[in-house]
Amino acid sequence: MDLQRFHVTLSHGGRPVMQGWWPDLATAERKFAAWIGERGGRGDARITLTDEADGGRVVKTWPDEDR
Repeated sequence: MDLQRFHVTLSHGGRPVMQGWWPDLATAERKFAAWIGERGGRGDARITLTDEADGGRVVKTWPDEDR
């Protein structure tokens, strides 16, 4: 089991200010959603969930790319 498979990053102004790694997608998705609720309202916040075992593939971003 890869304990650092899923990586969540909170960035402000293009710089990472908070990061976390989790072994399973369900936990990482809960953290992703919690960070949106806790920190998403701050200016240019961007939150990204990536799968490091899949070459850093982006699983989710907030705000959505379509906004």
